[in-house]
Amino acid sequence: MDQAYLRAHPEHLPTFLTHQRIRETPVGGGSVSAANRLTLDDGTSVFAKTWRSGPAPEGFFTAEAAGLAWLREAGAPVPETIVALPEIIALEWIEPGEPSRSGAERLGRDLAALHRSGADAFGAAWPGFIGPLPLDNTLSLGGWGPWFGERRLLPYLQISVDRGALSATEVALVETILKRLEVYGDSEAPSRTHGDLWPGNVLWDSDGQAWLIDPAAQGGHRETDLAELALFGGIAHLETVIAAYQEAYPLADGWRTRVPLHQMHLMLVHTAAFGGTYRDAVRITAEAALRAV
Repeated sequence: MDQAYLRAHPEHLPTFLTHQRIRETPVGGGSVSAANRLTLDDGTSVFAKTWRSGPAPEGFFTAEAAGLAWLREAGAPVPETIVALPEIIALEWIEPGEPSRSGAERLGRDLAALHRSGADAFGAAWPGFIGPLPLDNTLSLGGWGPWFGERRLLPYLQISVDRGALSATEVALVETILKRLEVYGDSEAPSRTHGDLWPGNVLWDSDGQAWLIDPAAQGGHRETDLAELALFGGIAHLETVIAAYQEAYPLADGWRTRVPLHQMHLMLVHTAAFGGTYRDAVRITAEAALRAV
């Protein structure tokens, strides 16, 4: 199987893998998916992901492929999708490298262009996932605040509570945020966003340029993408990314104060998916977020 054959017959990939007709090399994957570099007969490679244990949830890889296509339409630097099947997704291989300042500047401009391309509503036209969890992408033409509270905070607060990942202190803080978001005003129209843009979902290639991977693509608030870049130590050259973004598409006054508010979604996703290890992070983020609403 070479890449031309794979592109013409993507449905044959699982069979070739089952019969060990393609060389597989494990690469760093996440807690959700198993990742492999597949070396084809013509010497080219693709990056393939499967569900780590058992069959993938229905629509999981379809959602990723839809999100990548939607971002790609707007010119975002995302890998090409070569195979998208219920059990596997295969993308063009990006040779990994180290971050560069020039790559960070380009990333800032690319994100500005992506966000400027806009979205018709908050949410997306396909059922979504965030990590291993479903993501309610029901389209909403209302304001950002109520949508963010109802669709991006409340579901993951409930899951976190059900699994005992949060104490009464964190729950009370998030519930206060939810009450304030019910009437929170924000005049920005929906942006086309990556939706899960923590630093681990930016891949730096051998030329030092940045690629966006593993999206939960959606119509959202552009500040959410940028706030997520600062999580878990922050992306390399973060201030360079922000400066380039600001030159191309200036942010509204007070955006830095709102960073924790926009980070609340992924913080709650982490307690919902991975448990109480992230409890303190939720509390600290929620306390800071309350200063913005």
